[in-house]
Amino acid sequence: MTLNSLDYILIIVFFLSMIVIGVMSYYKSKNADDYFVAGGKIPWWLAGISHHVSGHSGAVFVAYAAVAYTHGFTIFVWWALPVGIAIIVSAGIFPAYWVRLRRNFQVQSPLEYLKIRYNLLTQQVIAWSGVLLKIFDVGAKWAAIGILLHVVAGISMMTGILVSGVVTLIYVTFGGLWGVIITDFIQFIVQILGGIVMFVLVVNHLGGADSIMGIWKQLPPSHSQWFNDPYTLPFVVLIFFLYFLSYNGGSWSLATRYISSPNEKEASRAARLSGILYLIWPLILFFPMWAAPLILPGLEKPDESYGWLMLKILPQGMIGLVIASLFAATMGMTSSDVNTIAAVITRDILPVISPKFQNVKSPLRTARIVTCLFTLATMVVALNYNHFGGVLGLIISWFGALLGPTSMPLLFGLLPAFKRCGPKAAIGSIVGGVLTFVITKNIELNSLALEIGLPTIVSAVIFICFGLFNKTSTPERVEKMLAALRSESKIRVESK
Repeated sequence: MTLNSLDYILIIVFFLSMIVIGVMSYYKSKNADDYFVAGGKIPWWLAGISHHVSGHSGAVFVAYAAVAYTHGFTIFVWWALPVGIAIIVSAGIFPAYWVRLRRNFQVQSPLEYLKIRYNLLTQQVIAWSGVLLKIFDVGAKWAAIGILLHVVAGISMMTGILVSGVVTLIYVTFGGLWGVIITDFIQFIVQILGGIVMFVLVVNHLGGADSIMGIWKQLPPSHSQWFNDPYTLPFVVLIFFLYFLSYNGGSWSLATRYISSPNEKEASRAARLSGILYLIWPLILFFPMWAAPLILPGLEKPDESYGWLMLKILPQGMIGLVIASLFAATMGMTSSDVNTIAAVITRDILPVISPKFQNVKSPLRTARIVTCLFTLATMVVALNYNHFGGVLGLIISWFGALLGPTSMPLLFGLLPAFKRCGPKAAIGSIVGGVLTFVITKNIELNSLALEIGLPTIVSAVIFICFGLFNKTSTPERVEKMLAALRSESKIRVESK
């Protein structure tokens, strides 16, 4: 089945709207503060929606759709449910801390505070490792949308990756965070419309509202289980900890949503909105994926199930809307990552590489050049995704396993309980986690929980043990920084 004129019109209108918003947002970025954190003026509802949109991508419709096809309900149990809980239970803590970092230290990047909390070396280790990791993560998102376009429209993967990547590059480079935030809202609306259309048509195809619960009687019994091997209870517990780190700021773009909020109350409300959306919306989004084995039995490539489902269920003219929603899911996450990584490179890495970047006359121009180059690097990875274990391999095996070691010092460094964990603890935990990842990649563990969670477990043990056995007093600058984070009043702390 090929796309008709209406499908192409809907897709083209979607892309043009993204570009127009990006160009219009160009004039809202007067300086680097506007470009990277929107001047700290994002309202809670917009920050909450953006946090939600930025937390998942088109990979949901490829890698996660494959899990839904082969293993059923467990995909909600080990992804959406723990994500929602992790965000809501800490909504009053980390969002407030991130806001106070901007207010007290004028940070525009989530890593700027690390120079005070640990030292310059620790900041650079986390910055470089995180940037390299994100190149692979964002590349996986481009590859996912390329796979879907190839199945649904017969468009080559290269074309799909280049189109989505170039459009994102334009509106992020021009608009900065304001461009990302506003397009996130539009993309959220498009996602909702596309998801509801698929849900309603699949329910009707299966015979009406009774099928919502009835499909579980027709599917294999294991599909209705909360834990379906290899996605066992230990796996869910370990990945919950990873999500706790990621969605509270370990994923830098999500920290930026809180940093860009006007105050602590707005940031906490944004977190709760995002968490609630994760608990509710995926139940509608995943239903067609759970029902796919009944409509498309015996697929050899489960990661193509959503694409074939679209062709089977959607009438001509509707396919364009759902494709636009898939683009929206991918571009919402990737654009957020690109903007935040550009902030890290511009604010944390380049000034250390060369003094000339410390007081550049045109910081906005530097930011836009960095944004462009990083986006191009992720697209190169996307075009070679098969060399890294495919989409699920990139997201789960690479990003999931390495996220913990790189984000633990960043997030735990905000908490007074870990104030004795200094630079040695931070760097030691990262090195230990990465080495564990390298070793486990060459060993047959026969446990997905250990494969994904062992690097984080090792990293956590090293980080905590260094703190327990550290007998030296906490530096005064760290004590003052932690006091600033606990206080709602503005406190200025010098980095030296």
